[in-house]
This record gives sequence, C-alpha cells and structure tokens, in this order.
Amino acid sequence: MKTSDPNWVLRLLPLVVGGVGGTLLLINRLVTTSLTSSQARSDAMGVFLSAILILVGLIWQRVQPRPPEAVELVGEEGFELAEDLSEEVKAELAWASLMLLTNTPARSLLIYYDGKVLLRRGILAPKAEVTPGAILKRVLEKQKPVYLVNLNLYPGKIEFDYLPENSQALICQPMGKKGALFVVANAPRSYTKQDEKWVEGIADKLAYTLGE
Repeated sequence: MKTSDPNWVLRLLPLVVGGVGGTLLLINRLVTTSLTSSQARSDAMGVFLSAILILVGLIWQRVQPRPPEAVELVGEEGFELAEDLSEEVKAELAWASLMLLTNTPARSLLIYYDGKVLLRRGILAPKAEVTPGAILKRVLEKQKPVYLVNLNLYPGKIEFDYLPENSQALICQPMGKKGALFVVANAPRSYTKQDEKWVEGIADKLAYTLGE
C-alpha cells in the first residue's frame, strides 16, 4: 500500500478488523470448555462477518485509483501543413494525423521529412523548426522507433524543443530513412502496444506516399 493514497488507512480497516475479529473468535472457541448451541450460532455468524470484511478489504486494495497524471499541454492548438506539398499528399497527411489524434492518446503530432517539417497538428510549440538531436538521428540510423514513456525522467528531453515543453510521453517513429513521426501524449505511459502498432502502420503508409 502506498502512503501517497490519502485513503490508505480506510482501505486497510476492513482487513484489520476482519483479521482481528476472526482471531478473537478462534481464541474464544479454543478456551471454551462447554459450547452451547447459541454460542455456536454466534461463532458461525462472527466467522462469516470476518470473512466478508477481509474480502471487502482485498477488493479495496485492487480498486485503488491511480493518481491523475495527465497535464494540459503548453501551446496553441493548430494545424499546419507545408505549402509546397501536392493536394494529394496534403489530404493523406491530414487524414493520417486525424486518425492518430482520434484513435490514440496523442495530443500533438509533428512529421519531419527530408530536412523539413511537413505537418504539425494538435497542441503546437512556439518553435516550428526541427534541429535533429541524438535521439532523432538514432531513430533514422537504426530505423527503429523510440518510445519515451515519461519524458520528465529523461534529461535528453531538451532535444525536443520543437514539441510542447511539458510533453509527457513520446513516440518517435521512423518514416523510412528520411523522416520521422513524433506522437506526443499529455500523460506518462499513455501508449499501449496496439497504439504503437497503429503509429507504425501510419508512418509506413506515409513513407510510401512520400516516396520511400
């Protein structure tokens, strides 16, 4: 039990009362030399109530709520597309970004390809230009995504000054050898394996569209 839960004492109470009650009933039975029928019924009822209390206590441990970790991302909501893209590519980027924002925990997206930003959508940071840092370079070189489950614990987050400053979780997904898709969430550990597969599929489709 974590003491950070303000109700941790209350959650323990049924376990303690039920355990103590059951123990006292057992001791009372052991020291009783002559057992009457009324006392037997009382003991049975006491054991039943103690078991119910212990069961309630165990259920309360399992349903302990997690403290809220989501934040309001810093930045303005917007949708930006590079001007020199064809209408067909713009339409596909718009569709792909909408799918990610509506079907995953993503709150901010950025697509970097061939040295420039093609799309920003959701909550936007003031800085729009991407300066490739160590993580982005590694993603492009290794062609493997990087999932940073809690950016607050990672000192290298300063690399991502083109994303909202209080971004909580990030997937940096390669789009072929020329680009990457950045998918930002507003809470740590937001993405499931299914979300990661969804991001990977979208990135592969966009890389194909863009010519990889």
